[in-house]
Amino acid sequence: MAEQRSEIAFFDVETTIPFKQGQGFALLEFGVILVCPQKLIELDNYSTLIRPRDPSLITPKSERCNGISRASVSSAPSFADVADKIFDLLNGRIWAGHNILRFDCFRIREAFAEVNRPPPEPKGVIDSLALLTERFGRRAGNMKMATLATYFGLGQQTHRSLDDVRMNLEVLKYCATVLFLESSLPEVLMNDSWVSPSSTSRRTRSGGRVLPVETNYTPNAGRTPESNENQALGVQILSFAEPSRHVIESFDLTRLSEEIMSDAIQPDNVVEERPTSEALDTSHSMMISESSNSLSEFLAPDNVSISSIAASWIPIYWGSRRIQLLHNSSMLKLHCTHLKVRFGISTKFVDQAGRRRLSFVVDAPPSLSQVLDACDSRAQSLFVDSDSTSEWRPLVSRKNGYWNSPTVRLHIPTVVTADVARYGSEIFQKEASSGAEQKLIFSKFDPGELESLFVPGTLIDAFISLDQYDYQQNAGIRLVAVKLVIHSP
Repeated sequence: MAEQRSEIAFFDVETTIPFKQGQGFALLEFGVILVCPQKLIELDNYSTLIRPRDPSLITPKSERCNGISRASVSSAPSFADVADKIFDLLNGRIWAGHNILRFDCFRIREAFAEVNRPPPEPKGVIDSLALLTERFGRRAGNMKMATLATYFGLGQQTHRSLDDVRMNLEVLKYCATVLFLESSLPEVLMNDSWVSPSSTSRRTRSGGRVLPVETNYTPNAGRTPESNENQALGVQILSFAEPSRHVIESFDLTRLSEEIMSDAIQPDNVVEERPTSEALDTSHSMMISESSNSLSEFLAPDNVSISSIAASWIPIYWGSRRIQLLHNSSMLKLHCTHLKVRFGISTKFVDQAGRRRLSFVVDAPPSLSQVLDACDSRAQSLFVDSDSTSEWRPLVSRKNGYWNSPTVRLHIPTVVTADVARYGSEIFQKEASSGAEQKLIFSKFDPGELESLFVPGTLIDAFISLDQYDYQQNAGIRLVAVKLVIHSP
């Protein structure tokens, strides 16, 4: 159980940039300021450079991003040297930062795992990227910190931890002030042209008060003077941020983060998947349950018009979005018959509870490959204009050598109800002689039972949904099996 402390810990990390497939991130700098939530004054701050175990990970590209060179960290402490200090600053406090749920929080947990220590646990998280995207809309552009700072005239982002943290806090103040002003205006003024049409319709619970604030951002500024304005803003920021909207007892960082975005079971040649939440799989099960009742909506690849495929953003939770693939304005779902299993059930990845996350690889016929390539193209074109820094991964895998045909990976989601896990896909077996389908009932969650069913060469009929993910700096489309029919030999 995390120690309960009242301060908000605004923090940021700088890391290396992976330059080859399967490579992780190495921490180069950590910065945090402790803020009084009632008065928004800086109570304490700490920053340190961190020397990675392998200095060769600091490439010219990495140095161009944040200015941290190998020479800069040559005499810096290792993470093991500063782990106690960082733990003490973060543990039991509300964490806050820009895009921390997608990036910084994972880097902290990874760094503690590398030194064989339990990570600090927050009692709540405020991700200003998701928060401001929901409340402030996209009137400021792509909602990256640099774009927001430019919008408010706060100067250029330095991409150094402590500077970025202070800029984050100033951006929050400015955004909050604009929202408070808008919420207090008469309706006739709300329709005036100076209020951006891209702003969201939701307003803060400010009670109509106008709160004047004067803030000037300087990268190396000291503590913010205490003021009545800051105190009022602190109450309001916490009010609209709602960091405790979910009760967090023994904090599960991944559960909170994946309520905002979808995770992906990554291909075997990608860095090993981190623990993922049961909540996400449950959301998949809801979608699967609904889809199972209308299998007629699933289209064979030959019946899909490539020109009719489109991609659009849909909101999912708390300001976050996901790409949805459409065919003639309806959600695209595929029914593929006689897919040949290339590689059987993969059990390499595990979820947070240690259960195996399941997927298998099938050959992709030309008609299916053509449809999926079009889906990839439409979705990626939309994705490149988002604020994500993740690398887009192609849906269809094409490799030289003995693989003479493209392949795709099908995922079998896990449904968790009252800590009891089951397969999220309906699985049937089809008799070769009669063609009759018999639903397979599994008494427990045991991937070993499936290994004997999904062996290479087996033919599968699959009802598939297409689910966009953006997780751990990788993004793309994954194929989630709603129903699987195994052809008996």
